Amino acid sequence: MKIDILLFGITRDIIGSSKLNYEIPENTEVQTLLENLKSTYPKLQDLTSVLVAVNNEYSRENQVLKAKDEIALIPPVSGG
Repeated sequence: MKIDILLFGITRDIIGSSKLNYEIPENTEVQTLLENLKSTYPKLQDLTSVLVAVNNEYSRENQVLKAKDEIALIPPVSGG
């Protein structure tokens, strides 16, 4: 299934876009999605942490994704 992933901060810079259309198998969990993205975009592995939001709520690693879910990658934030 195809999903849309919204990208922010350094994740947007690494992938080169603010939105990514990505193909995943049915019943993919958030953790598997992250592993696949890090394999496809190795620079993502350099980040200390990346949070995933699904439908405007932080997700669990074992949350199963659905085709209509709104997914966002939220990188670490530094303040100042």
